[in-house]
Amino acid sequence: MALRENHTGFLGRHHWLLWTAGIIAAVIVLASFMSRGDVVPIEVATAQRSTIRSVISTNGKVEPLENFEAHAPVGTTVKKLLVKEGVHVKKGQLLLQLNDAEARSQAARALSQVRASQAQSSAIQSGGNREELLTLQAQLVTASTARDAAKRNSQALQRLQQQGAATAGEVKEAQAQLERASADLSLLEQKRKDRYSPPEIAQVDAKQAEAQAAYAAAADVLRQLNIRAPFDGVVYSLPIHQGAYVNPGDLVLQEAAFSQMLVRAFVDEPDVGRLVPGQPIEVTWDAMPDHIWHGTVSNIPATVKLHGTRNVGETTCIVDNHDFKLLPNVNVGVTIVTAEHRGVLTVPREAVRMDDKPFVYQIVNQELRRRDVQTAVSNLTQVEVTAGIDENAVVALAAINNKPLHDGLAVKVIH
Repeated sequence: MALRENHTGFLGRHHWLLWTAGIIAAVIVLASFMSRGDVVPIEVATAQRSTIRSVISTNGKVEPLENFEAHAPVGTTVKKLLVKEGVHVKKGQLLLQLNDAEARSQAARALSQVRASQAQSSAIQSGGNREELLTLQAQLVTASTARDAAKRNSQALQRLQQQGAATAGEVKEAQAQLERASADLSLLEQKRKDRYSPPEIAQVDAKQAEAQAAYAAAADVLRQLNIRAPFDGVVYSLPIHQGAYVNPGDLVLQEAAFSQMLVRAFVDEPDVGRLVPGQPIEVTWDAMPDHIWHGTVSNIPATVKLHGTRNVGETTCIVDNHDFKLLPNVNVGVTIVTAEHRGVLTVPREAVRMDDKPFVYQIVNQELRRRDVQTAVSNLTQVEVTAGIDENAVVALAAINNKPLHDGLAVKVIH
């Protein structure tokens, strides 16, 4: 009797142990049943035909395709501004004038030097200036007359010597006088023919070339001080005002033809190998989100260089800008289409899995069936499937409860 009372008292005092054991046993049994018939809820997608594009997305900079920059050739002041920023101008139109007083003075001095050197060169070619030529001609006449007189005197004395009326000494002196007169005439004739030595001629030629170069430089500066439009375009930068002083080399005006723009795209190093000339390019600008400019890849980068914190290759394209809305020097978005396939079978990227080769899980009779597939073009969201499944095949994406998927798994499609 005492033993029975003790046993009953123990159970009464520890009844919570019985409840705990019962709950554990029920959980184990329930888990056992659930593991036998586990149905995993999953998200799915349908293989459909669509257009898929593989692209390189990057940024770029807009530059004028035809650009003109005017710089101050010398330190001077802005004499007159004839245009404003944003105006359309015609080829040859005078845009602005810089003060050219000093340049005109220099050009005049240089022109004077050119004319002086030309006169000196002409004098050399003709044997001297007019005064020198007249003096030399008079000297030649005098020398020629003296030689002829000496010749007649010598001949007369020779005849007299034969008659015994003149001495040998007189004849000899007359012959010597003839020789001197002939030498004087020859010297003057040689002087007329070769008056200047080769070094003298070279020195004059050098001075003439120097004077012509100085005049050409002065004329070029004078031309640059009166700035005209080299082509039809738009004045898009005018960083000066009338009366201001500009230093040599200062930028005073920029003009561009806006009908076409050059877009310089910065392609990250891993994507450079995907570039091919002629690939379509789409250009967007945040300031005009509804507008897209179109072009094509015109060149393959020849080198990779640091651009900010990125290693990039630069490629370019030309875009039509007939409405003049795309402006120079703005930053733009660039999309390069490396491949585009239309009407092909595609599935979401997360549906394609990999082990040794790509595969998908197709839902067949509420179970997963592995299907090895062949793929082609892919992008961040889609993959083109060329073989392995048919159109409208339902493929698994992921389990709602994050359970791993495997071939033969019973699933429930969550719409």
